Amino acid sequence: MSSDESSIIKQLNELEMKILAHIYHYGPDTPWLLARRLLGAAGWRPIVPEDEVEQAVQHLVQLGLLQEFRGSLKGRVTSSVKPWLKVKQRNPERRGRGIYYDLTKIGRKVASEVWKNYVRPNLRNGVNPKGKPYTKGQRGLA
Repeated sequence: MSSDESSIIKQLNELEMKILAHIYHYGPDTPWLLARRLLGAAGWRPIVPEDEVEQAVQHLVQLGLLQEFRGSLKGRVTSSVKPWLKVKQRNPERRGRGIYYDLTKIGRKVASEVWKNYVRPNLRNGVNPKGKPYTKGQRGLA
């Protein structure tokens, strides 16, 4: 890891690191979906307040780590929970709710380090994205 990447990571809070790791692992997403499905969580109730996610995304855009997603979503996975079910192919012009954000080149490098060193080890240790240990029945769902 270069010194540039480590200095950027030091500027990030926990939510921003989770957002980078989520987009790195699952692909482009909107703040509305990030609030509900951060790192594979399921449900319609936000696990993180939407305004906090929106502020974190804007901070990541200012740092140059995220950009608005440019391009077609046709044939691309748009669900972080069940990616094999949610592929937008019928109407490629339909963008869905909100603006999709994707990683920039430097954002991909930083997100890779965050995923490898901060997020993935916690998932393997049995901690779900909300920071609580998995119960016996939940472990295979994430």
